Amino acid sequence: MKAMLILLSIFIPNAFMVEASQFISSSIENIDLNINDHEVAVTFLGLSAGESTLIQGPNDENILVNVGGKGTKAELQGWLSLYDVKEISTLILTNDRQVLPYKKINQLISKYNIKEIITTPELSIHLTKELDPTYKISVVSWEVGTKMMILPELTARVEFIGNGPNEGMDIMLQFFKHRIFLMTSFSPRAEQILLEKKLNDVNVFKLPNINKEESLSEKLLQYINPQISILFSAEEYYPDLEIIQDLHNIWSEVYFTKRHGTITIKFTDSNYEVITIPSEEEEEEKKVKISFN
Repeated sequence: MKAMLILLSIFIPNAFMVEASQFISSSIENIDLNINDHEVAVTFLGLSAGESTLIQGPNDENILVNVGGKGTKAELQGWLSLYDVKEISTLILTNDRQVLPYKKINQLISKYNIKEIITTPELSIHLTKELDPTYKISVVSWEVGTKMMILPELTARVEFIGNGPNEGMDIMLQFFKHRIFLMTSFSPRAEQILLEKKLNDVNVFKLPNINKEESLSEKLLQYINPQISILFSAEEYYPDLEIIQDLHNIWSEVYFTKRHGTITIKFTDSNYEVITIPSEEEEEEKKVKISFN
C-alpha cells in the first residue's frame, strides 16, 4: 500500500532578503517543519547546479549530503537559512569523481560548526590534505556494507562504492518502514551490483544526476520500483525523457527540482507528506502562463 501523499505549497508573506533571492521565492520567509520525536525530514534543495540534500531530525539535528554545484554557495546558504539550519553535525560527500570545492567546504565547516565528514575511502584521503587543519574535523570513510544510525531511528547503509566514471557512494536510508535510496552511481558495473542487492520497497528514490548520453536501465528502475522519484536539475531543463517515461510506467510520482523547486518529504513512523517550495524562476513561469490564459 502506498503511503499517504500530501502535496503542499508554502506561501508566507514578506521578503526573504539574501544574495540567493533570485532563486528562492520572495513569498517565503521561513519554513518550520515542526519535527517531533519519531519524525524526520529529507529535503532535496532546488539549486541551480549540482545537488544537495538536507536531512533533519528532532532537536535541531541536521545532516547535509553534498554541497551543490559551482556558483551555488549563496543559494545553498539561503535555503539552509530558510529551513532554520544553524548547525550541521555531519556532512556526507558521495561523488568520487566530482571536483570538490574545498574552499566552499571549509566555509561551510566554519559557518555551521560541522564536526564530521563522511565520504568514500578515496575522497577521505584528499579531504584530509585540503581541509583547514584548525577546524580539527573528523573525516570518516565508509565501506560497502557500512550501516550506521545517523539520527534517532534513522539508519544509513552503503550499498555501493565505486571510483570509476559515473560512480560514487550509494546509500539506503531506513526510517521505521520507510526506505530512501540516495543513488549517485550510474555505471554498468554499479547497476549489475545493485541488481543483486535488496532494493525493493523503496519509498523515495533520489536518482543520479544523469546527462542525456548516460542513463539508468528500465530493468533497474522496475527493480527499485519507487513510490516517489527525485531528479535534480541537469544542464538541460528536463532530464532524460526515457527515464521519466519508465518511471511513469511503474506509477512512480516524479519530481525534479528544475520544475518543482525544493522538495521536502516529512516522515512519521507510519506515513509521509510531500511539500514543494517553488523557486523564484518557477513562480515567474506560472505568472507568465496565467497572463497568457
